Amino acid sequence: MDTYFACRALRGRALHRARTLAILIVSLALLPLANAAKLEPDTGKSALPAPREYVLWYRNYDSPAIRALVELALGKTPEYGDFRLIRSEELSQGRALRELADHQSRLVDIANVATTEERESFLTAVPIPVDGGLLGFRVCVVLPETLPRFEGIDNLEDLRNSNIRIGQGSHWPDTPILESNGIRVITHSRYEILFGMLRNHRFECFARGVSEVLYDLEIEKDPDLVIEPNLLLAYPMPSYLFVAPGDQLTAHRLQLGMERAIHDGSFAEFLRNYYGAAVAALGLDRRTVITLDNPYLSDESRYVSRQTFSNLRRRLDILSR
Repeated sequence: MDTYFACRALRGRALHRARTLAILIVSLALLPLANAAKLEPDTGKSALPAPREYVLWYRNYDSPAIRALVELALGKTPEYGDFRLIRSEELSQGRALRELADHQSRLVDIANVATTEERESFLTAVPIPVDGGLLGFRVCVVLPETLPRFEGIDNLEDLRNSNIRIGQGSHWPDTPILESNGIRVITHSRYEILFGMLRNHRFECFARGVSEVLYDLEIEKDPDLVIEPNLLLAYPMPSYLFVAPGDQLTAHRLQLGMERAIHDGSFAEFLRNYYGAAVAALGLDRRTVITLDNPYLSDESRYVSRQTFSNLRRRLDILSR
């Protein structure tokens, strides 16, 4: 079953797995002590430990798919104890990652964002693409009156010559990827503001991931925003769960939970439930694919991305069934 290249990729990185396994064994060895019932001083009765609270970045918490995946991974690891997810404050992506890196205020414990080599250097990544790699496949949200500008675009050179501007978040890794491929990008630090900028003709295309665009438009509820029907921008950009650099226990719990979900088939079911309809509705198999290079990946994530691209057709066929 094509569930997953990610699992094979993990096992193909021996050094990373050895380090992870060593720390995980130590963590699991300590769990019986951490989860042992505490004796009340007078009665001798055991008191149940309070659920561990995890603060999930608000953009992920508000996304039904990402929240469901985090709950799936945590739920697959009952030996770590009960848990409760909490919505973070409304922080920009850049601020959320800075808070996660510092982790003194505990404003964020878990965030799902696209990976870069830099992010993997100062945060702890769980290197399994949360959406099967679909975030790197982008369609354009546009205004109906600009649709003619997209006609006749068949390759990257056509896109460059069209002078179409693409809107993206200033802290998103998509921005330097698009710019490095010669595409003009207009940015803002807040995701919500970008829709208003599109309406005000500040740019022609708000490029959104296949795994997120239908949810975006459902939230916006604006009939004047449409999805351009013919183009698919494709670049390797795995989307991972990230935790604080010293929070190895949470990282191992999430990774173990996701690996168990991959093995028992529940991860594949998650992908079909949350992304299958989008793959079918967007007609990805009928679109012109414009492939872009991503020079900002670590070696491990580049390996994962190669697997993503090589299995693209098969994965899309499975998700659209």
